[in-house]
Amino acid sequence: MGGTLAVVMVCAVCAALFTGYPVALTLAGVSLAFAALGAATGAIDLSLLGALPQRIFGIMNNDVLLAIPPFIFMGVMMERSRIAEQLLETMGRLFGAAPGGLGIAVTLVGVLLAAAKGIVGATTVTMGLIVLPTMLRHGYDKALAAGTVAATATLAQIFPPATVLILLGDQLSNAYQVAQLAQGNFAPQTVSVADLFAGAIVPGLLLVLLYLLYLIGVAIFAPEKSPPLKPDPDAPRGSAPWRRFAEALLAPLALIFVVLGSILGGVATPTEAASVGAVGSVLLAARKAGVAGLLLPVAARTAQITSMIFLILIGATLFSLVFRGLGGDVLVEHVLTTMPGGTGGAILTVMAALFALGFVMDAFEIIFVVVPIVAPILLKMPGINPIWLGVMMAVNLQTSYMHPPLGPTLFYLRSVAPPEVATRDIYLGIIPFVLIQLGMLVALWFLPGLATALPLRLYGG
Repeated sequence: MGGTLAVVMVCAVCAALFTGYPVALTLAGVSLAFAALGAATGAIDLSLLGALPQRIFGIMNNDVLLAIPPFIFMGVMMERSRIAEQLLETMGRLFGAAPGGLGIAVTLVGVLLAAAKGIVGATTVTMGLIVLPTMLRHGYDKALAAGTVAATATLAQIFPPATVLILLGDQLSNAYQVAQLAQGNFAPQTVSVADLFAGAIVPGLLLVLLYLLYLIGVAIFAPEKSPPLKPDPDAPRGSAPWRRFAEALLAPLALIFVVLGSILGGVATPTEAASVGAVGSVLLAARKAGVAGLLLPVAARTAQITSMIFLILIGATLFSLVFRGLGGDVLVEHVLTTMPGGTGGAILTVMAALFALGFVMDAFEIIFVVVPIVAPILLKMPGINPIWLGVMMAVNLQTSYMHPPLGPTLFYLRSVAPPEVATRDIYLGIIPFVLIQLGMLVALWFLPGLATALPLRLYGG
């Protein structure tokens, strides 16, 4: 009876999410309702809920999760201070004279914004407002322009220090220890956020390279879709464009290098590096007038996003508690361990489920709800590296985030796109990039060293 209630509870959560009801309240409300129903049918003991306060206290004292607010502050400050706009404008002038050059510039700047912001929604809105009208004004095909912006903005899901990677790293660390303890290893190894950051770098850079090769291919075989920018008579000549490029690029690049390099080099924890990044973003913004006026709205936006994330986490914690109390984890383990194909079949099933859930749930919700249930089961299976599994999950979530028809990135872009860009244009434009993403998942499947080689070189083990 308990297993049946657990399955129905998952279906009820998905149905409630489709109606647009707030996620955190959906998770908590449905969980409480099914806890009461389970208690009435004898499927669960309500005393189990007594563990919830201690779990919430543990969330609020989690050192890794403390990195979330300053990283969000850093991203919002970079957005509000118009540093991103200056980067896009400068790099567009530098590369735009070549066929497809503006698209290449957009992709390269998008990588920097992804690393600086780490939040897909903010990156998509920024690029949609600044870049998309510029690309259309210079004659770019509407589908190509929309697809380039949406795909590049979604890199914020995979490029360190992405918020998704921080949360995924925290959940995988817990799951990996649970899996080892269940196997009788009472001195378990750990996997850290820094491990996952290092594991995501090579796949992230390869994705950027594949994006660029696609844009270059379009420029060669369909030049009318990505024409070069017309010369600007007022543009600076000689070495002036390169000087402007260096001025616009060096400071943000230095900030990203310090933040990410200190984490990967073991000099600072993610929380310490995030604090440096937050202060650094204020110093970058201070080069422009009116930084004092930005501090309050940036702090307010940071508090809003942080509260949303932690409220979802609390709701997901209650969901996980009730789901396990109803025996849902036992049911999931039985399904995965008896799946045809063994370990490979189990991983493919989980990846397919994550991809499908990406149409209904945000990445944060999937990480908080699904990963704690399936990851300990998968990590008990032979031959599964937790870093590889985390990178596979991150790339998978990134793909579902931009996959038609329900990818959240597409809705973010639709909300800020000019009227002449139809939803059909966005969907058609993103398809080649989705295929590239799926190709990366296949590459990671057959070449796990793409995710594990760099962490192994940096940290050994």
